[in-house]
Amino acid sequence: MIRTPLRPLARILSARQAGQDPDEIEAELRAQRHAEIQDRARRRAETRLKWMVVCFVVAFGTVGLRMGALASSQPAEPRAHASGAQIISQRADIVDRRGRVLATNLSTHALYAHPRDLVDPATAAAKLAKIFPDLDAERLKKDLTGERKFVWIKKKLSPEQMQAVHDIGEPGLVFGPREMRLYPNGRLASHILGGSQFGAEGVSSAEVLGMAGVEKAFDRWLRDPANGGAPLQLSIDLTAQAAMEEVLANSIKVMNAKGATGILMEVKSGEILAMASLPDFDPNDRPKPLTKGDPSDSPLFNRAVQGVYELGSTFKIFPIAQAIDEGLVNANTMINASSPMKIGKYLIHDFHNYGGQLSVRDVLGKSSNVGTVRIAQMLGPERQQKFLKDLGFFEPTPVEMTEAPTGKPIVPSRWPAVTAATVSFGHGLAASPLHLASAFATIGNDGRRVRPTLIHRKVPVQGEQVLSPKAARQARDLLRHVVTKGTARQAEVAGYEVGGKTGTADKPRPGGGYYKNRNVSTFASMYPTDDPEYVLVVTLDEPKVSAAGGGEMRTAGATAAPVAAALIQRLTPMLGLQPDGLKLPVIEPRPADAVRVSAQ
Repeated sequence: MIRTPLRPLARILSARQAGQDPDEIEAELRAQRHAEIQDRARRRAETRLKWMVVCFVVAFGTVGLRMGALASSQPAEPRAHASGAQIISQRADIVDRRGRVLATNLSTHALYAHPRDLVDPATAAAKLAKIFPDLDAERLKKDLTGERKFVWIKKKLSPEQMQAVHDIGEPGLVFGPREMRLYPNGRLASHILGGSQFGAEGVSSAEVLGMAGVEKAFDRWLRDPANGGAPLQLSIDLTAQAAMEEVLANSIKVMNAKGATGILMEVKSGEILAMASLPDFDPNDRPKPLTKGDPSDSPLFNRAVQGVYELGSTFKIFPIAQAIDEGLVNANTMINASSPMKIGKYLIHDFHNYGGQLSVRDVLGKSSNVGTVRIAQMLGPERQQKFLKDLGFFEPTPVEMTEAPTGKPIVPSRWPAVTAATVSFGHGLAASPLHLASAFATIGNDGRRVRPTLIHRKVPVQGEQVLSPKAARQARDLLRHVVTKGTARQAEVAGYEVGGKTGTADKPRPGGGYYKNRNVSTFASMYPTDDPEYVLVVTLDEPKVSAAGGGEMRTAGATAAPVAAALIQRLTPMLGLQPDGLKLPVIEPRPADAVRVSAQ
């Protein structure tokens, strides 16, 4: 900045010539400079004052708006998940193959408390304990009278409980809306559905997560908003499932069995129409898992998928079908069935001594261990192992359940001659009933591999050819002979041409060896045998029935076979297949708007 001098030389000289005082010029210029300085200072002060006013207006306006927003909002508990994450509360329905609801969502409320807003916390705690007997009254009183600002009381309420809490009249008791998972059919198909639980929770919503079964296997899909709320359609038929569970429950009572499982599967597609495991549970109130003891003692244990058993003589059809396919035998080939048979230091016996020679048809019909071992010896251990592996007995079933990987077959680590012999009649290799159903479906499907599924598909998935169609048809004829003239005569159902095989296996002791009076009885079947549509497997854990002359019978022919016959008679007409192959349309459920309710 250029400063103007207070005593400019030119003006001083001209002032002296005119007789003026030079000090007046200096005073004039000093006053002018002071005025300019004051003007600049005033302008700076005015600018600063304007900016301060603007800042005050913005600050107090922001505070006012925030206070208004807080006053109109509901109090919320800090969420227990990562900051910024969204709670996805909506979950898709699960329906059966005809669209009937198996699992859905229900609007309900949660109950929480702001202890500082309670008028009488101790009285409120006592009244809440009466409404909810499962709460710890002392702990609740401590929480409500302590220093906590927020207390969860109940994650879901019934309308009656909600009204009872309303009647307490405490302003500090607050309800938060949310959705819960509801299984309207109670225990029906409980092992298939599995159950659910709450995940991330807030006071206005809660995330529902699958715990087991298809709920957990399809958890991500069920919670994906991209699916547009489309339901997950399972392959099971609700009516058939209900009938199966009822028949099995009655069988357990009559036969004093520890448990039971049944599987009904479509041969061509592998779709499971019904799969039951008893005892069962209510997924609306899922029990806690056992922490000790035998897992099969828990109602959560799925015997159809997780139960790994030696399935006994039901395995005898596999070496026989393979030997037929290899051209080693046919139905009329005579086999040396002299009992006992010695392999190394071990003796193999038959339940009855059938004499010297049996045809292959009678080896299976009479369930001869010795005859089956003779046929397995023709194949050799390597071919035997390969065929069983191709049928799926060396790996868990691929069914869409989280429990499926736990049902891994117990396969011998070594396969000497004695192991090959015992495996041929169902001992030494343990698998689940679902493995057995899949293998029988493969025989019924003209030797093309069938993999079980719980998803209803429009187009079935074709598996690889593991057995020739000709051998598969001959194997089915042999299974039909077992029912008409063999050990499974009680499984005969007029008009359905049932073919199947019984299997009675002693249960292994935990410390080694086998129990003498505890067994697993199984009947695996398919029907009609000329062109099978369904495979049915029934397994009973420790059944026993009274014999006519006294004593008890535990064999599958006397236990599992008649149960299977009852299931075939009950289930099959529901699916549209009438006796003698007469097909009728499946009766579809009437829509809700077509049902009229009238007063009587």
